[in-house]
Amino acid sequence: MNARRIVWIALTSLMAVTPCVHAFDVLRTEGSITATPAGAFVPDPASCQFGPPGVPLALAEAVQRALCSNPKTREAWADVKAGAAGVGVARAAYLPTISGNGQIVRENSVTDVTGHPNLSSATLATVHSESVSLNWTLYDFGARAATVRNASALLAAAQATHNAALQDLFVTVAKDYYAAQATAGALAVALEVERMAGDSAAVATARVDRGIAPISDALQAQTAYTQAMLSRIKAQGAWQAAVGTLASDMDLSPDAPLKLPDVTDGVQPDAAFVQSVGELIEEATHIHPGVLAAQAQVDAAAAKVDQTRAAGLPSISFVSRYNRNNQPATLGLGIPEYPATGREWYVGVQVTIPFFEGFSRMYQVRQSTAQFDRAQDALDDARQRVGLEVWNSYQAVQTSTATVTDSATLLDIAQRSFTASQHRYEANVGNILELLNAQTALANARQQRVQALADWRAARLRLAGSLGRLGSADMQ
Repeated sequence: MNARRIVWIALTSLMAVTPCVHAFDVLRTEGSITATPAGAFVPDPASCQFGPPGVPLALAEAVQRALCSNPKTREAWADVKAGAAGVGVARAAYLPTISGNGQIVRENSVTDVTGHPNLSSATLATVHSESVSLNWTLYDFGARAATVRNASALLAAAQATHNAALQDLFVTVAKDYYAAQATAGALAVALEVERMAGDSAAVATARVDRGIAPISDALQAQTAYTQAMLSRIKAQGAWQAAVGTLASDMDLSPDAPLKLPDVTDGVQPDAAFVQSVGELIEEATHIHPGVLAAQAQVDAAAAKVDQTRAAGLPSISFVSRYNRNNQPATLGLGIPEYPATGREWYVGVQVTIPFFEGFSRMYQVRQSTAQFDRAQDALDDARQRVGLEVWNSYQAVQTSTATVTDSATLLDIAQRSFTASQHRYEANVGNILELLNAQTALANARQQRVQALADWRAARLRLAGSLGRLGSADMQ
């Protein structure tokens, strides 16, 4: 088989193999990559296909939509895929490289020898050449191994960062979900207060009409009714802003119509914690995705130092090349050229020794060492931030749990006080100020109860997120 045939087969084989290479993972680098941007929260790609939002929209659906569709999680997922490809690039350095080259030229060469026309020559020919080269690094003092370690550590960092992004977005969506629930509850309270204020105004007006109450009672009741209407309008605006934020989290248009369950539905407060806050902080500083990402960056920086050093050491490669051409040949000036076929083939071992690189290697090692030190400092900072976040989240849960308990007591007292004041006023025993004060106190107690429930649920998930423990069960 001639060389042209060999080169042609090699080139056509490469073109045939290239689409197949894109179709599967030859070097097994994508085994640890999740199938969806939502990671372990939503492992099935079919679960990331959504229709219209549910009615009412559950927290699980809101979180699932956000984790699958939010640009932040998709960006982090793309970084993971890029990191896996980087591992493939590093592993590919252990394999030989084969390249083919083909060339066809039209050669027109004329040589005129003055005074000796018999020595002149003219060439007009189509010259083609084909070659195949192979290079395979056999030993490089650990440079490739360090490159693989660096790429693997960067992949681990990207995966941890992706997980941290999922945890952060989970907490953000939950916070916005409960905030929207709270504003919906506040709107419901505002509507109820408006109704009560309208009833009180109607009773006061009737008493004035019957001549058993001064006109000031009706005016004060109507003032309270008007204030209740203004509060209801503000509550409607707050609800629209909150639900727009939640829709944006889910990659929906802010004007998407959403309906949420009542704030009193769902998980109820529980102040029981098995671990102390000190144990929680210690655990979080070792398992939190942000800490794991920082630790992986330290590992990558350490491998980069080894890689940079090894790149300045000798390397041993196996080399081979086959070349064929049809360059015409001649015995000398004035002698006609004759068709010819040239062949060249060699195989051997190549040793590359970088004797002097202008001191650049020394400074590259210093640079990578400084980057390693910086990565260690970033790890310490990540652990400190995680510890503080756990502490603050833990205290927020404790505070909100106590607030929920007290808000229930306050609501019960305010409800009984309003009922009593209403009966006293209707029986001509109480006055309008007493009724309006009790009405205001009841409205405030209801709003505090709604906000306390929403705050407790958000604080609970924030604590789980600061510990790096959020999972599918927390979506309920």
